[in-house]
Amino acid sequence: MTVGKKSLLIILIILVADQILKIWVKTHMQIGEEISLFGKWGMLHFIENNGMAFGMEMGGKTGKLLLSIFRIIAITAIAVFLHSLIQNKTNTGLIIAVSAILAGAVGNMIDSAFYGIIFSESYTQPAVMFPPEGGYSSFLLGRVVDMFYFPIINTHWPEWSPFRPGESFVFFRPVFNIADSAITCGVFAILLFQKKMFKDFK
Repeated sequence: MTVGKKSLLIILIILVADQILKIWVKTHMQIGEEISLFGKWGMLHFIENNGMAFGMEMGGKTGKLLLSIFRIIAITAIAVFLHSLIQNKTNTGLIIAVSAILAGAVGNMIDSAFYGIIFSESYTQPAVMFPPEGGYSSFLLGRVVDMFYFPIINTHWPEWSPFRPGESFVFFRPVFNIADSAITCGVFAILLFQKKMFKDFK
């Protein structure tokens, strides 16, 4: 299999897995609902956010539109970069890492672009796909579905602590999805193996 086909296969696998899980969560759970995976240390915890990885957001409708536009530009730039890597037959590891990043970016962009159109709200019951009355928002104003939550440590800071005494401490707090994981893994792979991956670059 050529490296180009490997890249395409990785992108398709990530996108299909990401969207299947998101659609299942959206149509079987309501926001805030949890399903235990590993006791209290790992669960599906359904939340939605306005667009950045691990639940980070930009405020308001304008922020959401700006984020969506930035995403489109970033996806285009990553796709062009990936195509050049494949054409130039650069390091396979770098191509795979960039493929994962591209797939993750596209996966979350699909939510932002289309979920507001094709789904009803999920606050009081699981969403309906293609509801007769229309979706909960419009093009580019959908919310990203997140579900993986691993609060491996869930405790409180001791009262004597100089930092946030008595307050809740959770590790790992972010809720994320397969697309976020793909982006993170791709970025970490590049950071860890950058010398090997970029050895062909002058």
